[in-house]
Amino acid sequence: MVNPLAETAAGDLVVARPEGLYCPPGGFYIDPWRPVDRAVITHGHGDHARRGHGHYLAHEHSAGILRGRLGADIALQTLAYGEPLHHNGVRISLHPAGHVLGSAQVRLEHGGRVWVASGDYKLEADGTCAPFEPVRCDTFITESTFGLPIYRWPAQAVLQAQINDWWRSNAAMRRPSVLFCYAFGKAQRILHGVDASIGPLLMHGAVEPLNAAYRAAGVRLPPTQGATDASLDAATRETALVLAPPSAQGSPWMRRFPRHADAFASGWMQLRGTRRRRGVDRGFVLSDHADWPGLQQAIAATGAERVFVTHGSVTVMVRWLREQGLDAQAFATEYGDEDEAAPTDAPTAAPTAPEGDAGDAAGGTS
Repeated sequence: MVNPLAETAAGDLVVARPEGLYCPPGGFYIDPWRPVDRAVITHGHGDHARRGHGHYLAHEHSAGILRGRLGADIALQTLAYGEPLHHNGVRISLHPAGHVLGSAQVRLEHGGRVWVASGDYKLEADGTCAPFEPVRCDTFITESTFGLPIYRWPAQAVLQAQINDWWRSNAAMRRPSVLFCYAFGKAQRILHGVDASIGPLLMHGAVEPLNAAYRAAGVRLPPTQGATDASLDAATRETALVLAPPSAQGSPWMRRFPRHADAFASGWMQLRGTRRRRGVDRGFVLSDHADWPGLQQAIAATGAERVFVTHGSVTVMVRWLREQGLDAQAFATEYGDEDEAAPTDAPTAAPTAPEGDAGDAAGGTS
């Protein structure tokens, strides 16, 4: 049986500590989950960017998100993509991860060795953040949120057409279309590709401030309006696409949209039964994380001979990487509790069906 636990070697550029992933020569952490003096932050989701650190380093497009979520007075230093910073002899640079606005892979160079910590990432460009950039390295620390063969995402254009068709059909029946999605990342991807001619775009209060951060960074989004705006009349709401976080489902906030149709956007919609358990009319397979082919492609593109796997389907990914001849192990982390919260019955091991039957194992999306 494969033991995926990491066996760090003397001189490793990153090791696991109770506070998080630590760079011994640099004296700093990457996305620590407990308060530390110096933290390099890959992106602004709450499981990676936490309160209480003495000093933060992140990409410049993360500044507004981090200050809004962690406090305007945090000690924050920012870098552009590819801009180097030397700290205690370690050369640090940030490179596009394609996950959400400002998301970055962290490249570390010291003593002739190069390590890259991916943070969260996806490969398909979506127009709302800098697309993923493979970074050559000796050792790669990768996420594995969707590290099973059943996870294979539809193309962005296909997904957007599905959402537009669903909204258009509801609007023709004068039914509000309420789409539950995470406020940071997914909501902006949906807005960027939606057909705004179908009807008005109404935002939950958790979504609109994040839209403003994206617009400030130069991302094109169509005009939106707060869903609680007093000027809205019933006729306007009837043909609207409403974006709201999952926490709004079943809440009194929903009373504004009688006779609504609802849907949920998540990578977990790939699983048969998830839509039914969510209690929505429709499920859209949308994730800001790499799918199974994307993980394989990203890891191969680094040229790394040593790979550490964090959160998700770790055992499966470690086993697959070892079968490819790589030195693969796992880092135990506390990531994965915000952007893609897994359903309690999500699989953690490879399905018994052959990989070619992945479509049947995954089930439909509606």
